[in-house]
Amino acid sequence: MGQTAAVSAVLWITAVSLAAWCWLLLCQGFFWRTDVRLPPRREPDEWPDVCVVVPARDEAAVLSASLPSLLAQDYPGRAEVFLVDDGSTDGTGELARELARRNGGLPLTVVSPGEPPEDWTGKLWALRCGMGLARARGPEYLLLTDADIAHAPDSLRELVAAARSGGFDVVSQMARLRVASRWERLVVPAFVYFFAQLYPFRRIGRAGSRTAAAAGGCVLLRAATARRARLPDSIRHAVIDDVALARAVKGAGGRVWLGLADRVDSVRPYPHLRDLWRMVSRSAYAQLRHNPLLLAGTVAGLALVYLAPPAAVAAGAATGSVAVPVLGALAWAVMAGTYVPMLRYYRQPLWLAPALPFTAFLYLLMTVDSAVQHYRGRGAAWKGRTYARPGTVPD
Repeated sequence: MGQTAAVSAVLWITAVSLAAWCWLLLCQGFFWRTDVRLPPRREPDEWPDVCVVVPARDEAAVLSASLPSLLAQDYPGRAEVFLVDDGSTDGTGELARELARRNGGLPLTVVSPGEPPEDWTGKLWALRCGMGLARARGPEYLLLTDADIAHAPDSLRELVAAARSGGFDVVSQMARLRVASRWERLVVPAFVYFFAQLYPFRRIGRAGSRTAAAAGGCVLLRAATARRARLPDSIRHAVIDDVALARAVKGAGGRVWLGLADRVDSVRPYPHLRDLWRMVSRSAYAQLRHNPLLLAGTVAGLALVYLAPPAAVAAGAATGSVAVPVLGALAWAVMAGTYVPMLRYYRQPLWLAPALPFTAFLYLLMTVDSAVQHYRGRGAAWKGRTYARPGTVPD
């Protein structure tokens, strides 16, 4: 009797997991598709002025692979680059000046804002400094891009054309992250997959949609909209600054577009699991607004959606049940099928698709660790700074 009740409970859990996957497949903005690229665009008759703002803290290891690509932008209008050296101790600012002297291209200004006030995150304080200097030039657009992002020569041109053609206040591309090490192959494509599941790209760009997100590595922002949304001051405490920025823009009546990039790439390596762990855990609990109930719901949801299907297959084999493993296998198949497009986008072997439950389990542990670090007072630690109680989005 007890075994029958247990099998019945597992059967119900597996059926709910399968139903959840059917809903995700059809009703969550087709998040699993990877064909959301720069929208249709045409070149403007007159190219607007653009200022590029690059916050950089201890980025000497990657700057040689990224900054020259910005300086070499083939942009028909006036553009210049502001690199904000945020208290680096590795010679980031000096290296940036040397790269500009050696490579030429767009004008480069290197500045340092000093230490951020207590209620500011370091990156947003650096952006405030760079955006303030840029606004003195009167640009129509600001390109906010991280120091580890390499751009194709026509990247700025394409972003501006897309913003002008579509009437967007933000055009953001999620840079293709590095996938070279074993752990990068296992974790990185799933990182983008989970992000798209939370913030379906198609919904973000839809007029009237409340879904808002951006990818902080590459954000083209209309300067007038930034002023209207009081950016970055209105999100100065945000750890997940790209989502906060997009929500602030939509809150000010602006339009946002986000998609995958073809030739905008992150050059930052994450060779070991501990590197990827820090990348995820530093902001995972902030995403949950530091709410224990949201944490518990997230853990339960990850277990139900990602871990229940393979567990059902194993349980069915152990108990001799037929329905349980069949439902579990169906849910697992749908899960793996939705992951295949992202693996293809990252040019990774498709056998990683059925391994997604293991990767999801790693993310579950990273999320729990993020909460543990928060309650230990370590909060979101990044490059020598700790934000014990950061906000995530504007109220």
